[in-house]
Amino acid sequence: MIWGTAMNISIFGATGATGKLLTERSLAAGHTVKVLARSPQNFPFRDRVELVHGDAKDLAAVRETVRGSDLVFNALGARSLGKEDVLEIAVPLIVTAMQEQGVRRIIALGSAGALDTALDKQPAYRRWIVENIINKTLLKWPVASQRAQYAALSTSGLDWTMVMPPMLTNAAARGRYRVDETALPRNGSRIARADVADFMMLQIGNPQWVRKGVYIAW
Repeated sequence: MIWGTAMNISIFGATGATGKLLTERSLAAGHTVKVLARSPQNFPFRDRVELVHGDAKDLAAVRETVRGSDLVFNALGARSLGKEDVLEIAVPLIVTAMQEQGVRRIIALGSAGALDTALDKQPAYRRWIVENIINKTLLKWPVASQRAQYAALSTSGLDWTMVMPPMLTNAAARGRYRVDETALPRNGSRIARADVADFMMLQIGNPQWVRKGVYIAW
């Protein structure tokens, strides 16, 4: 894939907040976009994309979404703090479909809780609070799902990148943020979805973070 060349991009989780931003940016960049949606009639870009009506937990629907793609964006994620299994089920199906069809590149939205090393650069008090209170209570199930996604991608053999932000906000993009391969940047506690979407778009054709997770924060 050559930077600047129009591509066929498939997006999972396109109806979510970050997924809509990825769809908007992909279309603006001149790419052909295919999305999987359970309720396509509510999708604001439905007239500008190829729609696959279905569920990310269904292999047939996932295969159809991946078919013909040069690149896959995954913006799926938990919609609540309860126990959900969308990433545990859907990501292995996406990986399987990509392997079957020879699609190599996937850029996934993750979270900073996906790895044990996430908080290594945080002040001790914050690290203790997040590890012992937040991640074990409030975010217990979302963190487990993100760890499952990381495990599925990192063992896939695909050219994957998992972008791992802390808390996402709906604020305007700043266009300035910190990235780090080893841990969440010190005191990095939030970032706008718009900045994350922009960073994910920049990974198209960029080999720097291939087969890696990358932390991003303001």
